[in-house]
Amino acid sequence: MGATVFVQPLDLVKNRMQLSGQGTKAREYKTSFHALFSILKNEGVRGIYTGIRVKDYGEMNKDISSLSLSAGLLRQATYTTTRLGIYTILFEKMTGADGRPPNFFLKALIGMTAGATGAFVGTPAEVALIRMTADGLILCSPADQRRGYTNVFNALARITREEGITTLWRGCVPTMARAVVVNAAQLASYSQSKQALLDSGYFGDDILCHFCASMISGLVTTAASMPVDIVKTRIQNMRMIDGKPEYKNG
Repeated sequence: MGATVFVQPLDLVKNRMQLSGQGTKAREYKTSFHALFSILKNEGVRGIYTGIRVKDYGEMNKDISSLSLSAGLLRQATYTTTRLGIYTILFEKMTGADGRPPNFFLKALIGMTAGATGAFVGTPAEVALIRMTADGLILCSPADQRRGYTNVFNALARITREEGITTLWRGCVPTMARAVVVNAAQLASYSQSKQALLDSGYFGDDILCHFCASMISGLVTTAASMPVDIVKTRIQNMRMIDGKPEYKNG
């Protein structure tokens, strides 16, 4: 959750870019930097945490004191707590009596299991987060196209009341698929990278080693998970058109 405070602006940029150009619309952003500078220019510094254009949002007479950051924090409190807890428990169970850690493929399997379980638990917060960060793209549209959630709990309550409780798990399958890919790549590659760095003799078990292993893991994870991440984001933000959803499935 502490990391989310720093990562939220980048998560907003990612979600906006994944939704930019959806359907027949022209792409609003060319690159990540273009997206970031556009948000800062049009929405201000606060906009990278709210996920909305403050100056336009006033027309909706909504309280925006609770930012979309609340959805990001709840997502981490549910998803990450579950996946890391399960991964740690399974990792310890699979560690040999002599202290030998599981091999790479077993680490990947443990990561997949932990990630899929955590994703299922965290999907409602994920749906709220995607919708809240997406609102900034449609504030110039007619009012009936805006959702206008004020915070994550308001989002969860309104989704349940207006669309049914099962909507909270919309996109659950691609979310779990993404989590399988992410955790297989992230947790396994982090453990393997850290082990390789320590075995090289150039690193000790310190912050530098952890940082380098995290950077390697982040690169592998992003490359592996981006396609299914875009699918997940589009499905969770989709609307009903003439009584039919925009997408049938992942």
